[in-house]
Amino acid sequence: MALRFDVGDVLGFKFLFSLAVMYGLMSILVHSVIYTKFITPLGIDAPLDRFSEARAIEHVRVLAHEIDGRQEGRQGLREAAEYIKAQLERLKERAGSNFRIEIEENVVAGSFNMMFLGHSISFGYRNHTNILMRISSINSQETDPSVLMNAHFDSPLGSPGAGDCGSCVASLLEIARLTIDSGWVPPRPIILLFNGAEEVFLLAANGFVRTHKWRDSIGAFINVEASGSGGIDLVCQSGPGSWPSSIYAQSAIYPMAHSAAQDVFPVIPGDTDYRMFSEDYGSIPGLDIIFLFGGYYYHTSYDTVDRLIPGSMQARGDNLYSTVKAFTESPKLKNAHERESLGVSDEYDHGRAVFFDYLTWFMIFYSRRIAMVLHSIPIIIFLIMPFFSRLLNSGLWGCFATFYDFVKGMILHTTGMMLAIIFPVIFSFLRLLVSSYGMNWFANPFLAFMMFIPASLVGLLIPRTIFLGFPLSQNASALKMSKEALSEEARFWGAFGFYASLTLAYLVAGLSGGFLSFFTSASMLLAWIFYLSIKFHGHHSVRSTVFYVIPLIPCLTYSVYFGGFLVQFFIEKMGMMGSLPPPYGNYIPDIVVATTVGVVTSWCVGPLIPICGKLLSRSSILKFLLHLTVVALALSSRFFPYSTDAPKRVVLQHTFLTADANRVVDSSYDLSVVDSNSLLFLFKHAPKVAKELHIDPDFSFETAKISNQQTFLTLFPVNFMFSRSLKFPAASTDGVLKQYTQFPHLYANKPQSTSSDGSRRVHLELSFGSLKEVWVAVLNITGPLSNWSFADNKLPAPEIAEGGPPSYICRLTGASNEKWNFWLEASNFGDLRVDLAVLDQVLVDEAKKLKALFPPWADVTAFSSFMSTYVF
Repeated sequence: MALRFDVGDVLGFKFLFSLAVMYGLMSILVHSVIYTKFITPLGIDAPLDRFSEARAIEHVRVLAHEIDGRQEGRQGLREAAEYIKAQLERLKERAGSNFRIEIEENVVAGSFNMMFLGHSISFGYRNHTNILMRISSINSQETDPSVLMNAHFDSPLGSPGAGDCGSCVASLLEIARLTIDSGWVPPRPIILLFNGAEEVFLLAANGFVRTHKWRDSIGAFINVEASGSGGIDLVCQSGPGSWPSSIYAQSAIYPMAHSAAQDVFPVIPGDTDYRMFSEDYGSIPGLDIIFLFGGYYYHTSYDTVDRLIPGSMQARGDNLYSTVKAFTESPKLKNAHERESLGVSDEYDHGRAVFFDYLTWFMIFYSRRIAMVLHSIPIIIFLIMPFFSRLLNSGLWGCFATFYDFVKGMILHTTGMMLAIIFPVIFSFLRLLVSSYGMNWFANPFLAFMMFIPASLVGLLIPRTIFLGFPLSQNASALKMSKEALSEEARFWGAFGFYASLTLAYLVAGLSGGFLSFFTSASMLLAWIFYLSIKFHGHHSVRSTVFYVIPLIPCLTYSVYFGGFLVQFFIEKMGMMGSLPPPYGNYIPDIVVATTVGVVTSWCVGPLIPICGKLLSRSSILKFLLHLTVVALALSSRFFPYSTDAPKRVVLQHTFLTADANRVVDSSYDLSVVDSNSLLFLFKHAPKVAKELHIDPDFSFETAKISNQQTFLTLFPVNFMFSRSLKFPAASTDGVLKQYTQFPHLYANKPQSTSSDGSRRVHLELSFGSLKEVWVAVLNITGPLSNWSFADNKLPAPEIAEGGPPSYICRLTGASNEKWNFWLEASNFGDLRVDLAVLDQVLVDEAKKLKALFPPWADVTAFSSFMSTYVF
């Protein structure tokens, strides 16, 4: 059947394709910005007074590849500390006479309680290494306010840690070299902290901020982190107060910061050393700056130097050097004593400032006080506009009728924005009903845009299509205006009112992300003025519509920049957000991505709809968009969710249940995944693994042996992100008995003591036996525990898991060749039960063989776990 298009259809399709070209060009620009393609990295032979990415990468190469493993418990972590210290000593040797260079190796120990991922944990740590360098003038004093720059040199389990956080360490080493070789003597001291225990829950930073002699001199800090391999190096947290972000805004060469990130960061599972310095212990003003792209490789074996995004470290280095110089020159830099005694906290303006960069070209920053005024203007304009435009012509009744039409326009626009989110979610749900697996977009992000943008546009246009004739309350003849003009006016001001109301909502909620809706409101107002001026001169339809679009281009480009960054970030993180239980767990990642694309699409296109909607709201265009959606959904099933560039994360734990220091009761392989495609998906596409584990075609979760969260105790509280983990019998225990002479064990090393109030104290000693590379030991204590020797004799809040009794969790790290001595106090003579789990990074040969059978698109974090139970 031949397609029949009228003139309106042809015009609508031309306009649609013009918009597609415009947004395509914006997307190309945005892609080049967020992947730092516009930044030229400086080579190894760059001038000595410039930061060089190539020189920094040489440090990354040594840390991530020449040194074998920088995990806690491995020899490589000690080698990394020695390498960093040797590099600093070389710099000290060539520093000029006007410098004072101090280098320290500091070993920290301590114990404290902390909430993480909503769970209460106690930590005991010892023998964690910090390497410090203090660069100051020859006349500086110990108490001079200083600027701290922090990066951690340990890496997560199974990862070479090139991005996280070899790139951070390398950046600071190059900053140190640049400072000395350029001859710039900082007016206030700079302290570089290379901490050796961040991946085991921020322990080395805790040790520094609680015990080091320089801790009270710190007036500001910059924490350098990586949640990927480069791209946008975003200021994710700033505070206390707005002073740190103000310094960054004034000094950063390639500013990358959104105050909205501070609204979102608390809900993201994870934390950084920023918490130790600025929140839990230090209350020091500072910045948390994080690489956010390349999250596919974060905490995987693929986090290698060749995955680093070119230009990222160059931008980071230039920004850091400029920012640290600005901090040292700021009169607001005060040490802890001055902040407390002089009451300078007021200078920091503790209101949450609003700031954002525009494509990293420049940064806009204004205080909370200014935001209170500025962000209130759009809603004021919306409320007074009906009276301003109608009071003289049609009286008070006409004003209220106009306002009523504006409200109806806002309801229609809000409905469109909501449908733009709902439609992609519906299609994502329908696709999963007929698909055997989800997350096809994970390794192929373009699929998310292909599947969900057309569906979102359909939702956005439906209200305009249904209500072609706007339900006016105003009398067009009395106003001597056409119904079309009044309808257009109501639609525009209704959409304007939506963004104005959103801006006000952000303001009232105390959040910092209202800049985006404010920018949209202001741009729409300018576009409306342009549009009316062209129509006033007699130009209608397409030409006036184009003149409405042109003033919106800067705002729309920013929306594509902000939205594109958000979608890509969420897509990459969906591979590690946890496996949720059925029946709905399989749908969550696809729904999250569909929702995000829907929100971004509605935001990027929404401001155009009031005026451009008349060209786009054609049934033929809606059918075309629906066909595009269906075709994209059908094509998506042809794409595999994973690749070596976007690996699936798998946890393989070789579990040994021991009864004493040299006896294994049982052993098993416990497997889990951290995304929505379950282990059944993995076994289907990894036949060698399935064969090795003797999995037949009829295998199902109903017949399988499930591993509970307690099995993965060494990973607490990350183990709460696992569901439907499976247990398989290990072939034999011969390998472990040959490899180890003794296993971890816990025993009483003193007689129990009883106090007059009936409480009793149990004195215990923990030995790790002959384990070689212990990452952590976890104690899970249940029973009438009333006190212990950890965390200054303070118990954390009890944990209750899977219907079990209240328990207290303590993680112990550091120096596995030494024994831990501690005591537990019981309030009565009831039994104290201690479950002990120790993670060793060494695998026996059988486990190595199993790990090697996994396909390249699966990244396997494998380790041995020794578990035992004691009653005292």
